[in-house]
Amino acid sequence: MRNSQDFAPPGPDAATAARRRPVRHRAAAALTAAVAFALVLTGCGGGGDAAPKSGSASGSGSAKSSADADRVEPLAGTPAPELPVTVESADGRKVTIDSADRIVPLTGSLSEIVFTLGLGRQVVARDITATFEQAEELPVVTRAHDVSAESVLSLKPTIVLADTTTGPSEAIDQIRDAGIPLLVVEPAGGLDDVGRRIDTVAEALGVPSAGTELKERTERRIADVRKSVPDHADGEKPRVAFLYLRGSASVYLLGGADSGAGSLLEAAGAVDAGKESGLDKDFTAITSEALAKAAPDAILLMTKGLASVGGMDGLVKIPGIAETPAGMDRRVVTVDDGVLLNYGPRTDRVLAEIIGQLYAKGGTGR
Repeated sequence: MRNSQDFAPPGPDAATAARRRPVRHRAAAALTAAVAFALVLTGCGGGGDAAPKSGSASGSGSAKSSADADRVEPLAGTPAPELPVTVESADGRKVTIDSADRIVPLTGSLSEIVFTLGLGRQVVARDITATFEQAEELPVVTRAHDVSAESVLSLKPTIVLADTTTGPSEAIDQIRDAGIPLLVVEPAGGLDDVGRRIDTVAEALGVPSAGTELKERTERRIADVRKSVPDHADGEKPRVAFLYLRGSASVYLLGGADSGAGSLLEAAGAVDAGKESGLDKDFTAITSEALAKAAPDAILLMTKGLASVGGMDGLVKIPGIAETPAGMDRRVVTVDDGVLLNYGPRTDRVLAEIIGQLYAKGGTGR
């Protein structure tokens, strides 16, 4: 699945665009296509908009989570890019970058990496999903995941960063035809991809040493957080189901093997209940039968998802939820849409938030 901060309200042609754009990360494409029209109707999507938060696995969604501090933490100092460099794009092209003076990242996750490397002052535009504080004043050059080539070109970028789900392909071609270096980066599907993406972006911007420093800092912090997972008193790992909800659009999806959340859940010492129950796709429509088979002890949600169904009281009204152990105990874990599946420099904070809520006093796994 695609990074969480890349969820956003699609434009009217988003479903069509999702089908035609070159996508190699199947989970992201499938979810975008499945909910695109519904999100158009509701205006609900990812990003950093304010929404009720859950303070613990058994909470009702009122406390603000630490993962919600919507700022990135740049490395000390501003690295000096050593350019030109020639790098390989994920779409098989060779891309030569001569200048990093005017950077346009076309996803929120890529923006986060650029800013955290210390090159935020050189970013001249953002995708609608780059909602963290340091980027919020930049002009937006996308609507949902549809890039406006004209808007991008008007800012005279020296390098454009995209991923394999960025589209439409016509806009990507138009940017390239204008002679702008455009690098496509593979999206992240789990914790193992964090370092790779940081290295790729840093190399393209001519700051590999900063990339190494950021990668090591990020991986060290993730490793430290993983050590905080408590022992399970009964020897059983908690089962956690990841749900993608947009209530006013009647979008209720249960995450499976390719949802993107499995890596986080496993790092938190939990079992991905959807995957464990045999769901080998990214998402499937929620049914009472599927939930009964998954039998989650807790439910992982994006904050907007929980808000969209009316909080905990609304969640348990979804058919099948109240009959699960999670529903009976009213146990949810929520993380802001803008960071949950980011798999980048703030992933340690996301993982810490999941662990903190999942193993809260009286919560699952204790």
